[in-house]
Amino acid sequence: MVTQEHLQTARDFLEAADREFAAGDTLQGSEKLWGAASHAMMAVAQQRGWPYGKHGNLKEAARRLYRESGEELLRGGFSAAEQFHANFYHDFMEDFQVEADRPLVRDFVNRALEAIASN
Repeated sequence: MVTQEHLQTARDFLEAADREFAAGDTLQGSEKLWGAASHAMMAVAQQRGWPYGKHGNLKEAARRLYRESGEELLRGGFSAAEQFHANFYHDFMEDFQVEADRPLVRDFVNRALEAIASN
């Protein structure tokens, strides 16, 4: 998959997450948010020549992007996305957590996509 495909997949997963949450399916919405964040990081890493084949690589790419940009919104967004990924398997997030953290992941993905466009 090339960078542009990862970008589009990230956008598609953001839209799918909104649909799943609107339909009341928190588990599928959670996994779609994770998918959006992970594909955004794959695109960033691929563009910059960073490794991206493993979960740890994506986490490191998020750290590197934060250090590179200094954007506070990039700081906790990937961690929030990881929580949604875990929620898909364990269904542990309370409704207030889902509502509070969804915008963090959305902003993280959008900032990551902007970082690609500006590089």
